[in-house]
Amino acid sequence: MSPTPLVIAKNQQKEIVLRPGMANRHGLITGATGTGKTVTLQVMAERLSSIGVPVFLADVKGDLSGISRAGQSSEKLEKRLASFGLPVPEFSACPAIFWDVFGKAGHHLRATVSDLGHLLLSRILMLNETQQGVLALVFKAADDQGLLLLDIKDLRAMLQYVGENSKDFAAQYGNVSPASIGAIQRGLLRLEQEGGGYFLGEPMMDIDDLLLTDRDQGVIHILAADRLLNTPMLYSTVLLWLLAELFERLPEVGDMEKPRLAFFFDEAHLLFNDAPRVLLQRIEQVVRLIRSKGVGIYFVTQNPTDIPDTILGQLGNRVNHALRAFTEKDRKAVRAAARTMRANPKIDTETAITELGVGEALISLLEENGNPGIVERAFIMPPASRIGPITPEERLRARENSPLNGVYDEPVDRDSAYEMLARRMQQPVRASEAAPSKQAARQTPGGSARSGGKVNDIVFGTSRRQGVLEAAAKTAARSAATSATNQVMKSIGVKGVGKSVAGSLVRGILGSLLGRR
Repeated sequence: MSPTPLVIAKNQQKEIVLRPGMANRHGLITGATGTGKTVTLQVMAERLSSIGVPVFLADVKGDLSGISRAGQSSEKLEKRLASFGLPVPEFSACPAIFWDVFGKAGHHLRATVSDLGHLLLSRILMLNETQQGVLALVFKAADDQGLLLLDIKDLRAMLQYVGENSKDFAAQYGNVSPASIGAIQRGLLRLEQEGGGYFLGEPMMDIDDLLLTDRDQGVIHILAADRLLNTPMLYSTVLLWLLAELFERLPEVGDMEKPRLAFFFDEAHLLFNDAPRVLLQRIEQVVRLIRSKGVGIYFVTQNPTDIPDTILGQLGNRVNHALRAFTEKDRKAVRAAARTMRANPKIDTETAITELGVGEALISLLEENGNPGIVERAFIMPPASRIGPITPEERLRARENSPLNGVYDEPVDRDSAYEMLARRMQQPVRASEAAPSKQAARQTPGGSARSGGKVNDIVFGTSRRQGVLEAAAKTAARSAATSATNQVMKSIGVKGVGKSVAGSLVRGILGSLLGRR
């Protein structure tokens, strides 16, 4: 039996519904500051959760946390709802799990350097094209040598190693500019000062945890983004990485009765600001294809013109709150917004969009056959959960009662590039190991031996997971122990040895989506 259509808004003639079978066709929520976008997001998240759809959303102001607590009636609320002709809701809470890149306001959300990939990392570090090429080279060299890049110190050590052995790498990978190495190192220092070190590391979030349900309700995952928004590039990169992980991990399911997950991007314009062309192409590709994996993406921003046209054309469900037209630029934006919706002969869309009150919107949701519905002017239904933030004590209790409590809170520092390079410096260089051999001649300049393409398949296979066999890692460690590495030892220091590498260590699951090789 198909889920009942979800009532999102209401006017005097009809109820405006979101059809669960069309909810994976993506959507857009727009409007000027203070017009009701946040409440609309909250209502849509509630409705989807009520039919068992998990939701992920970024809470940029802290007030969406109230979705985890039941709302309360008041005389003021009842009077306002009566003036709009809306019923008082049956107040209830939604199951919620809180996340925080900084580990304070929720479970610690992390990704490894390898999983983030050189393309997204280049964007955070604001590298130019030449510097991006050098960073891609460093990732490739780490792959060849079986060196896991998990956190910032791993990448810093690898950059130092490649820089000081640039002549050895030049023949296989191309020239390495000391200036580019220095620029990347400075970018890492800035990223660390802005809190990027909290995001890069282990344990990494398991995307399967975003698909949790609580009995018949979908769990709403809330990313605390008020502090994260102070570093917009990091904020947008975290959301893009999550989207890329979903795209890579989830299987194709085709059309479903309801989505497997709804993903809301608040302050969506930050995703596209200063994004390189290749990244925009990847985002467009994901938005176009992830629908068939059962994921609906909803962009929340002030103006439809904040979204590139190639992506805007794929957003079927539209909720447009009031836009202001004080300048000529604003008037052009209003005209553009009006033209993105299917016209209603009873409504002058361009005029109405500037006259809407708080909580009122022009809405065009997909019909049962997938066609855009005729735009309707209506009031957004009131949420059943609390409007506004929860208290720190309530947030702490929610974290303690979470099914993921203790899973991500403590950092893990396992054997990776930093430790492996440090051990190489400690190993004495024996004459037999230092002498050239046929086996060494078959190795890459970085020192990684290959065997019949099997290791190559693990490292560069279709899933692009960074992995090595323990024997290959030991061979690489012995062959790379040269006099030049003593300088690296002085630079990066020695750290205690972590867990031994056993079996196949995975590189990550971003894949070709982010342009990794």
